Amino acid sequence: MQITNVLGFDYGKKRIGIATGITITGSATPQKTLKQINGNPDWEAIADQIQQWKPQALIVGMPYHTDGSENEMTATVRQFAYELKKRFKLPLIEVNEALSSQQAEEILKQDMKINQQNKHEIDRMAAAIIVQRWLDQQ
Repeated sequence: MQITNVLGFDYGKKRIGIATGITITGSATPQKTLKQINGNPDWEAIADQIQQWKPQALIVGMPYHTDGSENEMTATVRQFAYELKKRFKLPLIEVNEALSSQQAEEILKQDMKINQQNKHEIDRMAAAIIVQRWLDQQ
């Protein structure tokens, strides 16, 4: 099956950024940021996003150090990816998310002042950057 649309996730301890990606146009779009509930993903809200966008695959940004070694978040994100795959029965693609949040912040700083009130914008943009990296490799 050819993948035409994907849903990407930038997993964080407080928030999960979500973005869509379309292979035909090669473009990624930030969608929303979900808050963690008592340190756990909001699975109901994730299910709503999957139902809304009907992706053929899920992309999860995997955190690594810049040298490619695992960091303290890698195992946590791998567990999230495992749960996603198990719950939604969709192909799961891991993409190295190195520096995606910093890159997102740089992009957003050109348009707005980043503060505590709009930090969630970074998560959505980081998810879009992760999806864009995958699209660019297709």
